[in-house]
Amino acid sequence: MRNLLLSAIFAAATIATAATAADFSGTYTVRGTTLEGDRYDGTAEITMTSDDTCRMVWHTGGAPITGFCMWNGDTLAASYTMDNEVGLVIYRIKDNGALDGVWTIADQNGVGNELLIPQ
Repeated sequence: MRNLLLSAIFAAATIATAATAADFSGTYTVRGTTLEGDRYDGTAEITMTSDDTCRMVWHTGGAPITGFCMWNGDTLAASYTMDNEVGLVIYRIKDNGALDGVWTIADQNGVGNELLIPQ
């Protein structure tokens, strides 16, 4: 009985650690569509800055786009600035590590789509 209890405690601790130890750091291939539906591609880099937060840099043409992100469960959200405008992207974290998202820019109509594929 004691061994069973210790095994259960160890398993719970392992699951809790895995849930808080997500690391999205790395380079991703970007495939997306603009608010108007035009396609774009490039790369993105994610750097973890705490257990729950990260910084992102997108390279999709022109100047790099920088942002701040956080994750919760199976969702990663990021705010960013682009040409002095503020935007938001919400990604669903896929089992294969890809991030499948929708994004918009403050006070503009429409949404774009973006897929980040780990390199």
